[in-house]
Amino acid sequence: MKSESHRNVTFNLPESLLQEFKVFAAQRNLSMTSLATEAIRQMMQAPLDKDRLAARARMFDRMRNAKDRGNSPESTWSRHDIYKS
Repeated sequence: MKSESHRNVTFNLPESLLQEFKVFAAQRNLSMTSLATEAIRQMMQAPLDKDRLAARARMFDRMRNAKDRGNSPESTWSRHDIYKS
């Protein structure tokens, strides 16, 4: 498998955040680059999550507005009627 090429970038971070980030990475034995890369990937996937939430909302709307299938509270039959032996 061919590895993806990388480019150096420069960030301008507050000194206190940079120090906390260095400690955070060191405590986990990870590089700051790997942590930043993963955080960026997760942020970029967030719109997909919004799409899933929208699809879920549409599904529930369809369920609420679904055609009556005979199982509403106004049904004339009871569970006992169905399972009579």
